[in-house]
Amino acid sequence: MYNELLANIAILVLAGFVGFAVISKVPNTLHTPLMSGTNAIHGIVVLGALVVLGHLPGDAPWSIKIILFVALVFGTLNVVGGFVVTDRMLAMFKPKKDVPAVKKEADA
Repeated sequence: MYNELLANIAILVLAGFVGFAVISKVPNTLHTPLMSGTNAIHGIVVLGALVVLGHLPGDAPWSIKIILFVALVFGTLNVVGGFVVTDRMLAMFKPKKDVPAVKKEADA
């Protein structure tokens, strides 16, 4: 058990370093498409969490249910926040609408 836990922690730490190295080299023009793809993947993770939460046995400890619920809430916040940021980034590329000039009524 101890070796398996150590191996899992090592994989987590190495994945963090690899992820940081990969993301830091992404040019600014690719952030929006990558963010949209990441949001789609995280949406699948949220669905998986819902399935796990739904298939828990009735006698499962409350601590596991609370941890699963908190993870589900954080995952949902991540998806929603990511789509909000992506929408704001895409709005920068939309053409701006011309605002009609307000007529002056004090011309007399």
